Amino acid sequence: MKNANSRAYFETWLSIVKRADWDEPNHIISTFNSADILGKSSDRVVFNIGGNNYRLICKYHFGKTRVHLFIKWISTHAEYSKLCNNGEQYEIDAY
Repeated sequence: MKNANSRAYFETWLSIVKRADWDEPNHIISTFNSADILGKSSDRVVFNIGGNNYRLICKYHFGKTRVHLFIKWISTHAEYSKLCNNGEQYEIDAY
């Protein structure tokens, strides 16, 4: 299985997100200091996973009682760099 060693990293990320109590984008950064809020009013955040080997783009929405994350894209750091070079990180919707 391609990238099978990434499973533990994503499971750790998910366990943290399940317990998160975020009210605004800066709270995401407080929890994941290597995450970046993407610009262009995209309401997206990119998470660095597994020691910067993988990237996860999520769209976020702050509801009345919790934040909702919608996974838009998952891949390697190298693939993310290609995505950025094409300016696609703001619009990609692969999931």
